[in-house]
Amino acid sequence: MTKATIAIYGIKDLSSEDRPVLVHDHNICVMSEGKIIQYLHLERYTGRKHDNRLDLFIEELVEEGIIHLPEKFDFVCVNSFLGNGFISKNGKIRFERTDFHSGLATISNGNGKIKIGRSEISEHRFFHCSHELAHVGTCLPFFGSFRENSLLVHFDGGAGNGNFSAFHFIDGTIIEIESGWHMSQLSKLFNDNALVFAILNSKPSDHCSVPGKFMGYAAMGLSSEEILKWLKENDFFANHWDKESKILQSANNTFGYLFDRIDNTSVFWQNVAASIQGYFTQRVLAKLQSLQEKSNADFLYYSGGCALNIVTNSKIIASGIFLDVFIPPCCNDSGLSIGAAALLEWQKGNKILLHSPYLNNVGIMSIENTIRQEAIHQTAEILLKNGIVGICNAAAEAGPRALGNRSLIALANNKTLAQRLSMDIKKREWYRPVAPIMLNSIALKIIENTGHHLSQFMLLDFQIKKEFAKDFEGVIHANNTARIQTINSERDNPFMFSLLSYLFEKHGIKALINTSFNANGEPIVHTPDMAILAAKSMKIDAIIIDNNFRKL
Repeated sequence: MTKATIAIYGIKDLSSEDRPVLVHDHNICVMSEGKIIQYLHLERYTGRKHDNRLDLFIEELVEEGIIHLPEKFDFVCVNSFLGNGFISKNGKIRFERTDFHSGLATISNGNGKIKIGRSEISEHRFFHCSHELAHVGTCLPFFGSFRENSLLVHFDGGAGNGNFSAFHFIDGTIIEIESGWHMSQLSKLFNDNALVFAILNSKPSDHCSVPGKFMGYAAMGLSSEEILKWLKENDFFANHWDKESKILQSANNTFGYLFDRIDNTSVFWQNVAASIQGYFTQRVLAKLQSLQEKSNADFLYYSGGCALNIVTNSKIIASGIFLDVFIPPCCNDSGLSIGAAALLEWQKGNKILLHSPYLNNVGIMSIENTIRQEAIHQTAEILLKNGIVGICNAAAEAGPRALGNRSLIALANNKTLAQRLSMDIKKREWYRPVAPIMLNSIALKIIENTGHHLSQFMLLDFQIKKEFAKDFEGVIHANNTARIQTINSERDNPFMFSLLSYLFEKHGIKALINTSFNANGEPIVHTPDMAILAAKSMKIDAIIIDNNFRKL
């Protein structure tokens, strides 16, 4: 039996402000013999969105038994472009990278000390994993070992050595192809662009939330070659912070408009957003095509925050560049500890077991309640009356998207209900769509394009056939697509499978709205107590706690 593995992503930010500056979404993972034992996305424990203060909480988490350290373990730390070291609040956990010359494709040695409780310094080995490699390693627990002759790509706002990296997995070995900041202009379109922030009325400190919002907003418009030419000529107005008047002047002079402000309800600005999204997708596809031709890889494993761009993901698959594409549900920084732990376990010779996305289990009591039909019927009764139900079952999802265990659900065929849920209850912006959850067997009948396994993680969008549009009025985007999550069987999510099956068989309901169980700007709820407080605050109609129905 090999030692267990503890992995952390906890690099200190530049400041201790309420919102992250350059580092966000700290997390910790405990893994043993290829199985994830414990995992925590820190924001779920502290209630602070994108929390980056693991150094302040890790001692507390361990000393209070919230995270259980094995007697013997290996420790691996993930870096960022800000640094490689980690030291906890009172210095009881320390890590330093010792080998600064190793490539991104290998886990290298580190040096550290851990002295908490029974933990003895001499019992542990210390390792360092690059941010880039940890991102692609996040694929392992959800898809198994990398397939032979695969391209492994990371793409985000910034990692350790850049914001884009590519590796070739060939003959059982990960070989670095390239890395650097050469794709930073693309990622900055979503998280560091003055025009984009002006369109969304966002502040620079909102950089962690803007990409997701802008993706949803871009679906409102149509891409235009004329607009794209204007954007390119002006470098996408990337650095026009506090210069809205100059952006407006340029738009008015070029297109003959008389704008006095940037109004995101205007068709023009919606088309600007769609043009930016289209440019991003085009450039990513071109890059992946070039890498495939260079490596002749059959498969793509794709991770990093940019892999949350569902429009681009869908185009990658539709392009046919690769035989198959794999993207983990926690492809953003919240999954870095999972990736590092899996890679070290794999390096130690352990087979990585397949996992569901429901891994956020620290501080969650493990309760295996049987699903009673009465609870299914009671939930259905609320939903059929246009009610809203919160779900808090077992462990929460890893990653930024609720996949049925920390969800707010309602009928998907009611646009007014969807708007009330999104805007009035969750307090989200008017342009942000909600997504549907449905049985995979139904999805295959109502979509224009071919189904794909990544729909289980809500990572793709699909065109809805016109004859089914009324069944999905609450979840169809302006471009007639929907970001569908599919449930294949009871094994995927027992409660949601039972509920969806009952609603379809007895009432002909094809799908439900599935949006995260949180108010705007807050983390997804974690514990049952948090869920009950949030449900009461949002004034929803009922809640499911560990498969038990509770009317509010």
